Amino acid sequence: MACLVPKEFFITSGYATSPVSDLNAFDLALLNAKISEQNLVAVSSVIPDGAVEVDVRPIPMGAVTFCVLSQMRGYSGENIAAGIAYAYRKDGHGGYVAEGHLHGNADDLKYELRRKMEEMSRIRGVELGEINFRVEELSVPQKTYGCCISSLVFCDFR
Repeated sequence: MACLVPKEFFITSGYATSPVSDLNAFDLALLNAKISEQNLVAVSSVIPDGAVEVDVRPIPMGAVTFCVLSQMRGYSGENIAAGIAYAYRKDGHGGYVAEGHLHGNADDLKYELRRKMEEMSRIRGVELGEINFRVEELSVPQKTYGCCISSLVFCDFR
């Protein structure tokens, strides 16, 4: 059986507002994160053995692109945040990603993400190294829609 196993990933995020709709704010947030021209496929939260973080890479227009994606949409005066946390296992066998979103601020979301990562570690009986975060927050201006996104994007495969 042929398997797609990621060997590289990058982290990206963005936020945006739109006077038209939350979908347009989402689209612009993806554009700001440099992943708006791909066909995004949400995957769960495992970083494979040997996969390494790289700088944001260009991906061809229309490419099917696997990613862990967090998004939060809001409207007129709401405070929103979306983010991911990720860490490698201390035993060297890959790592994990947690995504989250909320009405609130980045600090509250980081707290929630840390708890999720700690629980992933606990239920697997493994220790994690340093937990990294990428969180966007936005106070949505009056009479506009807003969106925050954060993503771990798999960009090369073995």
